[in-house]
Amino acid sequence: MTEIDRLSLERVSHVWESWPDFVRIAGTWECLRKIHAEIFGGLFTFAGKIRTVNISKGGFRFANSLFLGKILPVISDMPQKDFSDILAKYTEMNIAHPFREGNGRAMRLWLDAILEREMKTRIDWRKITREDYISAMQRSPVNSLELETLLRGAMMSPEELSEEYIFTACAEVSYSYEKF
Repeated sequence: MTEIDRLSLERVSHVWESWPDFVRIAGTWECLRKIHAEIFGGLFTFAGKIRTVNISKGGFRFANSLFLGKILPVISDMPQKDFSDILAKYTEMNIAHPFREGNGRAMRLWLDAILEREMKTRIDWRKITREDYISAMQRSPVNSLELETLLRGAMMSPEELSEEYIFTACAEVSYSYEKF
């Protein structure tokens, strides 16, 4: 794990302390921006800021940076009334990839906030391997069934939502999905 990721992971406790505020605005661009700024503030000069460069990963080119200012409000306004809506919104935000770095780590917390707000659940990332998650995410722009099956199988019970140690453990696993 890089020093930035280690320091960023330590800041997840700040996200937990403000979690009700994130859940209240869950699904919005502002929520994702604030999560990113919280976990990467002071570590990246661009923490919480829309990227101005084009990026790609594994042969996939994310949304053109010229259009992010217009597409992020559209994604923010997408419905999130049920799991299918939430999954579509998450997939679209992944395609947008609004930050230069740290998108996955911030977006998994964003997804958890949406799920908690709308469905009284979060994803138990400890139940999903890195390989399965990356594979499902790579295919999700074309077919999200694999991702849907993976996430549905890892949903938490409402009783687990108040446990900080579970939140922290899930964040640690989520961080391990990134290549270091």
